[in-house]
Amino acid sequence: MNEFDRMFLALTNEQRDIFLDIMSDVKENKGGVFFVYGYGGTGKTFLWKTISATIRSDSHIVLNVASSGIASLLLPGGRTTHSQFILPFEVTEDFICKINPHRELARLLRKIQIVSLSGGAP
Repeated sequence: MNEFDRMFLALTNEQRDIFLDIMSDVKENKGGVFFVYGYGGTGKTFLWKTISATIRSDSHIVLNVASSGIASLLLPGGRTTHSQFILPFEVTEDFICKINPHRELARLLRKIQIVSLSGGAP
């Protein structure tokens, strides 16, 4: 049994429904924003790990980013949002993220299938 099969079988019914909804939109290139929320211990990170494993098994790129260094350690290949996207710690309302279109980060952003942002429990 491969990693995806093991993880998919371990999903709860609710997680499986969310997984299938997100993966349907990803496979159809619909784009979108998916907000998975819940208290600590409800399986949000496990769900995102399963989604990441699925997308990566199809040789696509997933960026797993988190609001804190601790949260980023829980995600495969995770990094903090500010380090991945070269953001300052203090962002003002008129801040514009300037990513050079000829740099590696811009090339990576054009290739990714999904960005998973983890912020921890509400």
